[in-house]
Amino acid sequence: MPPAKKRTRTYDLAKIRTAVHAQFGHVREAVRTLTPEQLALPTRLGEWTVRDLVAHLGMTLRAFSRLVSLPEPARPGGALLDWPSAIAADAPDIAGHARRLADEHPDLDAYLAAAEERFTADLAAHPGTRLLAASGGALTVDDYLVTRTVELIVHTDDLNAAVPGLDVPFDRQALAACTRLLADALAVKAPGGATEVRIPPYAVVQCVEGPRHTRGTPPNVVETDPLTWIRLATGRLEWKDAVDAAKVDASGERADLSGLLPLLA
Repeated sequence: MPPAKKRTRTYDLAKIRTAVHAQFGHVREAVRTLTPEQLALPTRLGEWTVRDLVAHLGMTLRAFSRLVSLPEPARPGGALLDWPSAIAADAPDIAGHARRLADEHPDLDAYLAAAEERFTADLAAHPGTRLLAASGGALTVDDYLVTRTVELIVHTDDLNAAVPGLDVPFDRQALAACTRLLADALAVKAPGGATEVRIPPYAVVQCVEGPRHTRGTPPNVVETDPLTWIRLATGRLEWKDAVDAAKVDASGERADLSGLLPLLA
């Protein structure tokens, strides 16, 4: 008997919209407190400074506004779970654009405020079914907004790592959506049912080829917390380092995910 086809995860679209606004609001509040010395600090993103990183966080919403200004694609051409792998190809252009924006906008609070204002207006003007020419193929507005939770959570974590004591909070709904999208992307990259990946309280996925688990305790289990999972999935943390630090509990011969990560770099 062939394995049952997995259902595509659905998201509460009202909660996703609220989460994007909430997480961006947390970022704006934190950026207002940054000193010139803190803005000049290095980050874990190559040559980016904190100022460059903040400029990129503004791009999270600006990208939506740019896409809705373009002609609508004639038909869907991608899927939400294609986005994590597709975005990696854009990394060099994204880095250069972030640095240019940082140079062009010395008043970062005004820059973020303008990005949020335009995003809010554009979001109100377009239905969730409107197609956008996103990386990896055309996505609906609703699906594209889920990708914004990934960008915001990942780069909020980068910001916290760069500025000691900043502690920008993570909106629970945004963190949940980010965790789930990256977990589902792993299941697409390594289809199967031999390994169960648990990221409580937000996600459980089956992946990796091999004997399929049907009942009882799975023979291959990986369990970790949401932020550790996100850091692994985005290349901020190496698998071995996470296991050695007891940030990941991996048991079973098919529980080593090092060859499958990162999913998004």
